[in-house]
Amino acid sequence: MAMNMVVHPLQRHIKEIKRRLMVVGATIMVFFILAFSYSGMLIEWFKRPFEDDLIFYAPAEALFASIKIAFLAAVILSVPMILYQFWKFIEPSLLKQEQRWAVPLFFLGLGFFLLGLVFCNLIILPLVINFFVTFGMDRSITPELAVGMYVDFNVKFLLAFGFAFEIPLVLSLLARVGLVQSAVLIQFRKHAAMVALILSAVVTPDATLFTMLLMAVPLMILYEIGIWGAKMFGRIPKPATEAQGDEGPAESMTDQPPG
Repeated sequence: MAMNMVVHPLQRHIKEIKRRLMVVGATIMVFFILAFSYSGMLIEWFKRPFEDDLIFYAPAEALFASIKIAFLAAVILSVPMILYQFWKFIEPSLLKQEQRWAVPLFFLGLGFFLLGLVFCNLIILPLVINFFVTFGMDRSITPELAVGMYVDFNVKFLLAFGFAFEIPLVLSLLARVGLVQSAVLIQFRKHAAMVALILSAVVTPDATLFTMLLMAVPLMILYEIGIWGAKMFGRIPKPATEAQGDEGPAESMTDQPPG
């Protein structure tokens, strides 16, 4: 009986997650089809930090570059739906007065994502591209960047920073619904730093120490902000004695012998 009470809610949550992921996937697919027709304009806008023309070596390289940049545009356009589905998933765990936060948190989450894109596009990407191009030119090497590698480099960085800037908000919301606690986040701080380094090594195409730190350090800082948010807005768990006290009267009535 107890096993059924544990398994059924878990299955219900998994089914709910699948359903909402399907909605998100369908939204991304629709926006991808629309964005693909403008992939040429998007690539032209992407190459602003690099003054020379982009080239391609393989016959399908330009096609795959267009697919990647269209996917990036589709994800960005789908962020409102992603945030909405995330909110609807955690909404049943919130109190009535907490559910009023929907609209402010929606715009806050959207703002954090856009802030991550702007930060990456205006600061991180020009810094990284200029560093590597200048490094080669100082050694009398002429830079000729392939469009596939260039777009792949930009797309990974932009998506990583866009979603990374959601970390403080996500951790604060999870702490509010009682799924995590600030003490647990502090306990796993070293593990989070290791995960940030691993993700940086996977996401960055060259995986040099310079690019890894440019991504890993902001991730660690955002995790620390998330810990602060969990402390400020997290739900304080009831002590075990208090929880038992709530069940005490009912149990004492059932334990009393009749008459």
